[in-house]
Formats: sequence, structure tokens, C-alpha cells
Amino acid sequence: MKVVLIRHAHSEANAKSILAGRLPNVNLSAKGIAQSEELAQRLGVFPIHEIRISPMVRCSQTISPWLKTLPPQSQKKVVVDENINEVDYGSWSGKKLTILRRNRLWNTVQNIPSAMYFPGGEGIAGMQTRAMLSVHQGINSKAKNALVLVSHGDVIKAIIAHALGMHLDKFQRLVIDPASISILEYHNGEARVTVLNDTQTKLQSHLGGKVDTRGTLGGGAGR
Repeated sequence: MKVVLIRHAHSEANAKSILAGRLPNVNLSAKGIAQSEELAQRLGVFPIHEIRISPMVRCSQTISPWLKTLPPQSQKKVVVDENINEVDYGSWSGKKLTILRRNRLWNTVQNIPSAMYFPGGEGIAGMQTRAMLSVHQGINSKAKNALVLVSHGDVIKAIIAHALGMHLDKFQRLVIDPASISILEYHNGEARVTVLNDTQTKLQSHLGGKVDTRGTLGGGAGR
């Protein structure tokens, strides 16, 4: 089964270099609105099992142009999912990144994120646990269509790290840009990454294809 991970487009908080977290009414920037329109073209129409969206408004704004292109039966498969919500950054929310980088806990976030609990918020490890719960709830071994998750950078990084068998303390090695698409393919409980942090490609043909359950040697043969 294919799991399509979409990060929200460029937001007003991104434009100001602010850690938005779960602050309300953080909308897309003008750049982000353009990215959301481009995203609809890049995704195209493909068979969908379920669409799970973070409750943050920037996520619904990001995916709205694409949802409008889908047939009615696909539009009915949308679920607002708290488990893929943004990290609760607690008292760090709303602060500029330039200020947060001077915080004594910044080193923990970057080097030992599994040990990080944001003051008044949640831990990164706990976030990964809830995010993977959403993935496992959405995966159906008998379903042939794709599961789509619209979420946030750290959440998507945590999901991909889990899929790769990467320790959470290494997840900062991953980069997930605004309006990027990453794709996992699950077979018999195992996952592999076939697309990572793609911000330009039209992926409709890839998304509509079947999961290749064969093993590889020397890399894939191309699509």
C-alpha cells in the first residue's frame, strides 16, 4: 500500500521564521497559496483509500485545491486526524527561531530529539508514537489504493525515520520542505521510501501504479 506524505505549503509563520506549532489561524502565505495550486497539478487524480489531514488550518488550505479536483467518492474519504497534528511545542510556540536557537534545549532538539520534551508541550518521541498510530490505522493490507496524510515537517520526518528503521535521534538528517511530497510503500508490514521531499515532479503516474513487491538488486529499474 502506498502512503503519500504531504507537508503543508509555505505559511505566514514560515515567512516570519516563527515556530507556529499549534497556534490558531496560521494561514498560508502568498507563496504557499501558489504552492497549493501547483500541488494539485502535481498530484493529479489517482485511486484513494483515505485522506487524513492535520487539524491545523494551513494543512486544509494546502490540500483544498487538490480536493476540489477529485470525484465525489474520493472527497468523502477525508478525515481530520489529531494524531498527525503539529508538534505541541508548548511555550516555544510563536517564538522566532533565532531566539530559540539560543535556548539551552536547542542542542537536545538537534542531537537527542528522543529526549526532548517541549516546556508546556509534548515530547518528540510521543509525537512519533501518535503519528505512527495514524499510519497503522490508515494502512489496510487488502486496500489497493493510496493513503494520503497531510501534515507537518517534524511529523513527516518522524514517520519516514520509523519507516527507514532510523533511530529518532537521527531524524534531523531528513529535510521535508513546504508543499513537498514523500511516498512510502508498505508490503507485509515493511516499508520502503520511493519518493522523498519532492517539490516539483508531477507524480500522478507514480501514484496510480501498483506497489512493486519484488526485492531489488542494484537499485530499482525506473518507473
